[in-house]
Amino acid sequence: MELKEKTLSSELKFTGRIIRVIHDKIELPDGNRSMRELVEHPGGVCVAAVNENGELLIVEQFRYAFKTELLEFPAGKLEPGEDPLEAAKRELIEETGYEADVMLSLGEVWPSVGYLTERIYLYYAPNTHFVGQKLDPQEFLNVKTYSYDQLMTMAHHNLINDGKTLALLLRIKPHLKD
Repeated sequence: MELKEKTLSSELKFTGRIIRVIHDKIELPDGNRSMRELVEHPGGVCVAAVNENGELLIVEQFRYAFKTELLEFPAGKLEPGEDPLEAAKRELIEETGYEADVMLSLGEVWPSVGYLTERIYLYYAPNTHFVGQKLDPQEFLNVKTYSYDQLMTMAHHNLINDGKTLALLLRIKPHLKD
């Protein structure tokens, strides 16, 4: 069975500072018509970085959408035309103050494929050194460190709920030194 949906028309409904909202009229594989709502997002990066003590760097920050502090791997939005690897290097320094000696690409995740175009590029930095934190003017966070096992236990106990962080925890396991 053919599964592809055909776009018949597309209407921009909202343009914000970061996202655009689009309503598309589509034709389904069986010929019927329907509507799709899309949120276009420029994408982002997420970095699992190991410090000089062999601990993973985590940031704790308030997330307005959920009105709570969350534990996450350092991450950030891609600027227009920005290379994901360069964004990952920039975000790691900005948020944690650590610079990666090496950064390995671990692919990408698509956070919510039903309506969101965002792609988050995942990276692993097995060796880092401290160069000084450079937070953006309206960025407030705490840097914490944990072992991989501590983070996995926290994830299993519902203490880490950020999707990109959970995905990256799974992806780094084969790369960790015992």
